[in-house]
Amino acid sequence: MTRRATWSRYRESIGDRSELFAAIADLRPVEEALYPGSYVDLSPSTAIASVTYVDTDVRAARFFADTDLVEQELAGRTRPGAGTRVRFLAADYTGPLDVPQHGMDLLVSLYAGPVAQQTRTYLRPGGWLLANTSHGDASLAALDPAWTLVGVVDHRDGHYRLSTDRLDAHLVPRRPELADPDRIRATGRGVAYTRQAFAYLFQLG
Repeated sequence: MTRRATWSRYRESIGDRSELFAAIADLRPVEEALYPGSYVDLSPSTAIASVTYVDTDVRAARFFADTDLVEQELAGRTRPGAGTRVRFLAADYTGPLDVPQHGMDLLVSLYAGPVAQQTRTYLRPGGWLLANTSHGDASLAALDPAWTLVGVVDHRDGHYRLSTDRLDAHLVPRRPELADPDRIRATGRGVAYTRQAFAYLFQLG
């Protein structure tokens, strides 16, 4: 029998990203976040008051439907004021979502495809995008003048470090000719940079 998907079991494979979202919350208060392609990763709720999770995976839907289990998973792991609203949408983020336009402070795009390209209208002006180069999302943001790089996330020895220093040293393509939005969208592959990072934090507008 297949074991039920839970955040605690998921952490065994990907690690705990709570430290990452705590670092983001320390940089600037985040009240509302949207996490398309979340699966069962509850880590944003340890540092953010209200998080809307989106996924088509039935295992994720089953996990989030058990509100008692979600509360148990978060127990003792949240900062004061965090985790007060956990909402799940069993939906494809490439279509319309039951989310207010321009209402989110943070959009999370980690290993889930071109999230920012499909859901940026839910982010308020001045809001943040956390994205990695998987499927090219961070690379597309780096080439779009609507986004400004405001932070870089490194992941070493199980710890996350968010830096706002020397940002101009990042997002420098190893092969500039490959830094083309059409190529990135067609291949679904991000650009290789001279300095690699786990993820990047962008500001809209």
